[in-house]
Amino acid sequence: MAQRSDLLAVVGMTREAKILEGLPVVIGGGDAVALAEKLEGALSRGCAGVISFGLCGALDPAMKLGDILVGSAVIGPEGVFETHEVWRRSLQGAIPEARLAAFAHAERPVADAAEKARLRSAAGAGAVDLESYVVGRLARWFGVPFAVLRAVSDAAHRSLPHAAQVGLGPDGRPAIGKVLSSLGANPWQAPALIRTALEAEDGFHALERARDLLGPGLGRPDLG
Repeated sequence: MAQRSDLLAVVGMTREAKILEGLPVVIGGGDAVALAEKLEGALSRGCAGVISFGLCGALDPAMKLGDILVGSAVIGPEGVFETHEVWRRSLQGAIPEARLAAFAHAERPVADAAEKARLRSAAGAGAVDLESYVVGRLARWFGVPFAVLRAVSDAAHRSLPHAAQVGLGPDGRPAIGKVLSSLGANPWQAPALIRTALEAEDGFHALERARDLLGPGLGRPDLG
């Protein structure tokens, strides 16, 4: 069993994992079922806490590209799971400009502004991603403290091109073949895809800065 001092991070893609180099990481690859299986195995070995870390989409129009969000709760089909209060406050203290937000669950990228608005209204959340709800549900099941730290890479008013929606492989690496196939079917989406990639860089830079501010423990206090 892992020592209680161990911290586990959950991300969606390898680019996010590289920012956390040196920490144990589980990569979701956009597949909630596979992520749940991998995370259940990791949590069964024990850890002091688990954090969902990476990019996210904004549901709240007031949130800007590159904003760092600290999760207050995750919301999904089995209910609402609140993040660990002490850890949450520690993250906010280390990153004063971070915004507090509830995270809605999605099993695929939320494609357009209208769908984001509907999800915001239905869930009452400020942001959305594919991993955080899985983390919250299993952390509650195993009795492990959890936190969410994400950076906005997709504004509420943006619509994602199809090539961006299929651009992630199950191993968390870019699915180049699917992207090229999508572009071949609709080359007119190329400018939107380039814009999406550039806006994602704002999110990655924000995550890198957050990692520097938080240090190797990612803001985790002594959780006992």
